[in-house]
Amino acid sequence: MLSAQGFAATFKYLSMFRDGLICTISLSALTVLFGFILALILAMIRLSNFNVFRFLSTYSQRKLLQRGGFVLALSRFNPLSFFANVYVEVFRATPLLVQLFIIYYIVFAGADLPNFKLFGFIRFDRFLPGVVALSLNSGAYLSEIIRSGIQSIDGGQTEAARSLGMSQLQNMRFIILPQAIKNILPAIANEFVTIIKESSICYTIGVQEIMYAVASVKGATFSIAEPLVIATCVYFCLTFPTSKIIAHFERKMSAGDKRNGAEATNKKRERKAKMTKV
Repeated sequence: MLSAQGFAATFKYLSMFRDGLICTISLSALTVLFGFILALILAMIRLSNFNVFRFLSTYSQRKLLQRGGFVLALSRFNPLSFFANVYVEVFRATPLLVQLFIIYYIVFAGADLPNFKLFGFIRFDRFLPGVVALSLNSGAYLSEIIRSGIQSIDGGQTEAARSLGMSQLQNMRFIILPQAIKNILPAIANEFVTIIKESSICYTIGVQEIMYAVASVKGATFSIAEPLVIATCVYFCLTFPTSKIIAHFERKMSAGDKRNGAEATNKKRERKAKMTKV
């Protein structure tokens, strides 16, 4: 049960929640950065045309049919895209807690990580595995979002870019990606807010984030309700303003589309008015 005495005892440990807030922000920011970079690479790989057995497609269709569908499928096989698909499906189909334990207890088990503290209280040897696990998980989800955003762009724009002499990299950088990111910004914002909340799972490996502060206060005061209420308020103060800020930028980015749409509508009306007068 909540009580004034419980809150009074919990408020004595507000410095722990402050440290947990700093750790959560650092954890989420690095996860977003590395997760987005990984997701962009995965999306590019999954959309690539690296077919190592493409030479088999030079055979006539009759010979391919005679040899069976295996040869035809082999000529279209993209090993990079295959492994990227396997990675995405594995990380999307398994719990984050399992992934975190595998990264911490297996992947980094024999690694001699530096034993220093970030900001004077965050243990790097526990913080790094948490960032890696969250980034790998977030990259799998974000790659699907980015891939769908790229595929939503009209293919005619790519053809127009090629006719202007732009390379594939220039086309992706200056034409496709800006439009794709604008289209998928709400989904990316939702993933960012999700990362802030999912970072709480890292307390299980000793990362000093907000839920670690809750566990520490519980051990000191033998009270759990009041620390959880404070942790809820801290998470809300993190996620709510973040979603509103991203929604503000989303409205600014879509303002141009609405303006262009209104101008196009006005031009259509003017043309209809001229045709009516004629």
